[in-house]
Amino acid sequence: MARIKRAIISVTDKSGIQDFAKALEEMGVEIVSTGGTARAIREAGVKVKDVSELTGFPEMMDGRVKTLHPKVHGGILAIRDNPEHVRQMEENGIPQIDLVVVNLYAFEKTVAKEGVTLSEAIENIDIGGPTLLRSSAKNFRYVTVVVDPSDYDRVLKEMKENDGKTTIKTRFELAKKVFATTSAYDTAITKYLESIDVSSDPYFK
Repeated sequence: MARIKRAIISVTDKSGIQDFAKALEEMGVEIVSTGGTARAIREAGVKVKDVSELTGFPEMMDGRVKTLHPKVHGGILAIRDNPEHVRQMEENGIPQIDLVVVNLYAFEKTVAKEGVTLSEAIENIDIGGPTLLRSSAKNFRYVTVVVDPSDYDRVLKEMKENDGKTTIKTRFELAKKVFATTSAYDTAITKYLESIDVSSDPYFK
């Protein structure tokens, strides 16, 4: 794997993210981010590029559409040593994304609240986050993906010891954690939706 040069960060759980972003910046990593995450990182004095600068499109539809774009997923999913993939990236102005740091909307916490409505629950179903995670985990040969803040130190340590790179063993382990996380997330959504009585819930009227 080449040195990590660009990261996309979009997290609900912002614990440790400012220090992590600072450390990345010190190692010369360009940071791309969204919404509240970008604000939190800027507050720490770290330079951030908004994802809209990368894609050429604004965040839209109340934040429902932010990272679902070829300039994001092409930059993640490209096979780096495939000449045709490289050519298509160059032709379409797709920048390479080497590190993806994402954690998901707190769906289970939302639906555990007393009186939560189906409409509120639906708005807390994360779409862009799981998609970023799955794209990155699929391409773990080239991309480092972090879903758990407890892994920040591990990633930084490896980067510092390996000239800005992570090992494929670590990337594989992080990818497995991603698929376990997205599987549990989808299971929680399914379990909640199965509890809904369509004959009486106001959403269906």
